Amino acid sequence: MGIIEKMRLDGKKIFVTGGARGIGKSVSIAFAEAGADLAIVDLDIEEAQKTADEIAKNNNVKAIAIKADVTDPGEVESMMDQFLNTFGRLDAAFCNAGICINAPAEEMTFEQWKKVLDINLSGVFLTAQAAGKVMLKQGYGSIINTASMSAHIVNHPQPQCSYNASKAGVIQLTKSLAVEWATRNVRVNSISPGYMGTELTLNSPELKPLIEQWSEMTPTKRIGKPEELQSICVYLAGDTSSFTTGSDFVIDGGFTSI
Repeated sequence: MGIIEKMRLDGKKIFVTGGARGIGKSVSIAFAEAGADLAIVDLDIEEAQKTADEIAKNNNVKAIAIKADVTDPGEVESMMDQFLNTFGRLDAAFCNAGICINAPAEEMTFEQWKKVLDINLSGVFLTAQAAGKVMLKQGYGSIINTASMSAHIVNHPQPQCSYNASKAGVIQLTKSLAVEWATRNVRVNSISPGYMGTELTLNSPELKPLIEQWSEMTPTKRIGKPEELQSICVYLAGDTSSFTTGSDFVIDGGFTSI
């Protein structure tokens, strides 16, 4: 069997949080194209169902939608129960749900701070923890967390201290879980995207001037495409990454190198 065949995900069962749109949707499509069955987990259940239906229609896989608030332990537990009732096991998890609030630090309310930390960091912990409990019992599994290049640098000109702090926490959480679970065959890694041209980003009039600035500041002179995150996630979800754990993969067009 060649390396391309070995990298396929045929028959694997994966959940993706924040999977209804953007990076989550793009990576979900890649998982399905590689042969995996999926649960699209999102607060927007209507959009999640559309994504699941689209994926199932275009690929010979099973895809379901599950509504869950990743900041609520009870809802995360219920999500995991629904997933296992449908698929029976969990091979990989993409803990991707996140938000960003741009506000000067001196003006940011505690509610804004807490919302970003709750979703971006506590939400990743709760969903990774739920996945880990299942995987530790199984004796195998791979968890992928979405961090950001913002964990490595301070973005400019937009003020986003809560986002930067939350994503730095995701990387350290990832490394901590990876070390704790390394001898039990559960791997935990993170990806750190740079500026990505999601549908939401590209269609925002408020962000258009910033996109031009971001592109100019990036060595490649452009922002990234969600599709450019697909291959690393397929690799991390599959068996060929069996010796890869505790790593953070920066995909940023060279932004953090300058």
